[in-house]
Amino acid sequence: MSKLLEYRKKKNITQKELSDKSGVSIRTIQRIEAGSPPKGFTLKALSKALEISETDLVREKSDNGSKDLYYLKWINLSSLFFFIPLLHILLPFVLKKKWNQNNSIAGQIISIQILWSIISTILIGVIPFLIRWFGISRQILLPAILLAALVNIFIILRNAVELQKKQELYIRLNFSFL
Repeated sequence: MSKLLEYRKKKNITQKELSDKSGVSIRTIQRIEAGSPPKGFTLKALSKALEISETDLVREKSDNGSKDLYYLKWINLSSLFFFIPLLHILLPFVLKKKWNQNNSIAGQIISIQILWSIISTILIGVIPFLIRWFGISRQILLPAILLAALVNIFIILRNAVELQKKQELYIRLNFSFL
């Protein structure tokens, strides 16, 4: 059962009433209740109309339970195997597609890795300029790269622990790149 359908039934309102209250078409509500994830304006409007947080509306409890959790853990941990840029994104993406994990948690795992790649690339790219402008020692580059790798390892392991405990991510984004 989709989260939208679950919350709509709890509020004891029809699709038409939810449509009128949220400004979202009945057809869109039907698609979301059939399994399409709500995004953007639709997500905001529906969560406001149902008086719940956006995260509660998109949080998924899997029907396959432990099997999906097993795959999600491997998708998350697969980012650890590569320190080469893009490979720590590519392997989780391939596993997500192979295991048909088209859910928000798998998307969040990959989105976190994409965002972290962008941030760490920018930070490491700025260091040579800082060295030149401020006369900082060139020896700062290697510790900066190691620190970036350690922070990424922390994010992956912290999310792995939370997946095991609560079947959700501890560090997640309010948006998705996928």
